[in-house]
Amino acid sequence: MATRRKLLFMSVATATALALGACGATAEKNDGGSGGEDGPATGLRIMVPNTPGGGYDTTARTAAKVMEDARIATGVQVFNLPGAGGTVGLQRTVNEKGNGKLAMQMGLGVVGASYTSKSSATLTQTTPLAKLIEEAGAIVVPKDSPYKTIADLVAAWKANPRGIAVGGGSSPGGPDHLLPMQLAKTVGIDPRQVNFVSYDGGGELLPAVLGGKVAFGASGFGEFLDQVEAGQIRVLAVTSEAPIGALKDVPTLKSSGIDLVFTNWRGIVAPPGISDADKKVWIDALTKMHESDGWKAELAKRGWTDAFITGDQFATFLTEQDKSVAALLTQLGLA
Repeated sequence: MATRRKLLFMSVATATALALGACGATAEKNDGGSGGEDGPATGLRIMVPNTPGGGYDTTARTAAKVMEDARIATGVQVFNLPGAGGTVGLQRTVNEKGNGKLAMQMGLGVVGASYTSKSSATLTQTTPLAKLIEEAGAIVVPKDSPYKTIADLVAAWKANPRGIAVGGGSSPGGPDHLLPMQLAKTVGIDPRQVNFVSYDGGGELLPAVLGGKVAFGASGFGEFLDQVEAGQIRVLAVTSEAPIGALKDVPTLKSSGIDLVFTNWRGIVAPPGISDADKKVWIDALTKMHESDGWKAELAKRGWTDAFITGDQFATFLTEQDKSVAALLTQLGLA
């Protein structure tokens, strides 16, 4: 009888352990890989709230690959759930309360979209994990554009603001919207006259620029590097303080006589209510990724600026961003 009770106890304990292991992200015991003291993390999934090919998508897939290659995590799944400037994915993230396996790639664009789309879900409801990078914007045109310099474009734009369409890979209130609005204001164009065409991520913006559906595009420069190298797109200017290494011959707006500097940022958040253990698995994995040679190589390759902060520090940053964006969009009548 005692033996039967012992076997029953062992079966229940085993089943309980298996059930608990299936509920959240885990870190395997060290098997000699470089995943850290507890081994590589498993079961991680990163949602991209925009279409494939955009900045969020590129960042998430790059992070996943670096974690896989360095044995920081194994089997990382990246999937896309586009819509409404990222707020469809945001709503899904908030709805997945307690799901420690899931995280969402996001950035400044989702902050703005949560207000302009009147989303019931907000980023302040999520669990902030890490801010990863900052990236300068770029003003781009297709290879056969009549605008050879930023001065050419600005002159034509000032002469006919409504007739020069600008495309951006974010909803109104996002970085690709704020950039041309600030550029217009800086060069003396009333932002209310700007003909802005919104696309759901860089994956949709790129063919619009290549196909001449817009006169120029405004987005993170990293979204266009492959097309720049292939000679399909020309970058007229970047919005950073200093020239970008990946685009050595491209002037900044400031060096072109336009007094504007603009940077975007990207980070990762998890659903609300995840366990402290799951939060630690994510932050540890992302921290090891940030410290890896693979990630440093990707930063250099893509021209991303390292802006890594985690946990409470990122939560404070996110709260400040939320307040400032909300205030700006309210002034513009968009929130």
